[in-house]
Amino acid sequence: MSKRANASGGIDPFVWKVAIVVLMGSFMTQLDSTVVNVSLSTISRTLDSSVATAQWVVSGYLLAMALMLPLNGWLVDRIGAKRLYLICFSTFTLASVLCGVSQTMSELICARLFQGLVGGVLAPMTQMMIARVAGKNMARVMGYAALPILLAPILGPVLAGTILTHAGWPWLFYLNVPVGILGVGLAVLMLPKDRSSLRKRPFDFLGFTLISPGLAALIYGLQNASHVTDRWFLLAGVVLLGGFLRHSLRKGDAALIDVRIFANRTFSVAATTQFFANGIMYGRQLVVPLYLIAGCGLSAAQAGWLIAFMGLGMMCSFPLLGWLTDRYGCRLISAGGALLALLGTLVFLWMIAHQFSVTWAVASLFLAGAGQGTISIPSISAAYSSLPKARLAVANTALNIAQRIGGPIATTLLAVIVSLTMHGAANVPPRQFLLTFVMLAGLHLLAFGAATRLPLRVARVSEN
Repeated sequence: MSKRANASGGIDPFVWKVAIVVLMGSFMTQLDSTVVNVSLSTISRTLDSSVATAQWVVSGYLLAMALMLPLNGWLVDRIGAKRLYLICFSTFTLASVLCGVSQTMSELICARLFQGLVGGVLAPMTQMMIARVAGKNMARVMGYAALPILLAPILGPVLAGTILTHAGWPWLFYLNVPVGILGVGLAVLMLPKDRSSLRKRPFDFLGFTLISPGLAALIYGLQNASHVTDRWFLLAGVVLLGGFLRHSLRKGDAALIDVRIFANRTFSVAATTQFFANGIMYGRQLVVPLYLIAGCGLSAAQAGWLIAFMGLGMMCSFPLLGWLTDRYGCRLISAGGALLALLGTLVFLWMIAHQFSVTWAVASLFLAGAGQGTISIPSISAAYSSLPKARLAVANTALNIAQRIGGPIATTLLAVIVSLTMHGAANVPPRQFLLTFVMLAGLHLLAFGAATRLPLRVARVSEN
């Protein structure tokens, strides 16, 4: 499947069909998260609950995803990618119905936990299934395929506002039903069979009890590190993940995730690049709005319009990724993207030291978005191409874990600096953000350093 290309060097239409089908799952999960996030106050008011309790509709979903994420590789090997995708997509759609029919906040939180458990297995499958059929063309395919995922956060608030104006909040979840039915039908018809790739390896129960709660505790502890009582979750997460690392090294290929995969230099460099790429993306989303609102006195709406240029920059760079990677190689494009994102951050340092400018803010955010958009996909392509096809399921799980913990770690570090400099004040002088943006620039340098160690070009995915 990885060699599907026509004689003229183009990509087989079959690859695009697979990409469209599997992207429906990612688009639905992204859109679902966005519409729920912006509708929490309405949902809490309708169900007569506090916003703090309603927040578990979001937090519980994310933690449930973290619990199930490590199972993805084992399940793919055990029952096959197509079958697993069909089960998860169908169940996610059913969970959306359960969310919609909930009558109390407790019922809704339970339904969202169930939805998150399914989403934790479904979310990582897009990259892996495209890698299986696209081979060395993955950067080109993912460059276009990522556009719908970027559109979901933009469409989410618009759809949420329209639905809440003309219908009740349950329709925020019923929206998934027609998408789910269409997606399951297309998946049955278009996704390739994968019986030959099944591996009946036994379930690593001890590994699961270490890594899944460890990952959830680490993410929860990082997100709530400002609360002293929740720091125990952070410590527990580190201890459990350390225990899994030792366990996996002893069990090797029989472990739930064989961490020896990181002995592959290209894969480990790509995973490190992904870790820092997600870190700078989430870190920027934390500190830039704070600077614009608390430091420059902009309204939330004004800050939102400025930050939209970052998304616009990403959308402009994604369609060019395939051509750029084919021409210049994954190392130059990924490292160049990290350098562009760094330059965009340095503009903010200049404004902090001198004077805020809307023009410079727009230019820097667009530049940072364009750079951010070119870091990840070339490094993902390099990671998958460095391993045999039989290892893609495990590689996909390991890579997604590296991605997901990068964001919380970066935002926690930056949040600590913000809390020390702002001291709880709603408005502070712009210079108070200097140290925060210096730290953010340092994370960009680490991402750039990791990207410079990627291979020059992507090789074909090995069949063995």
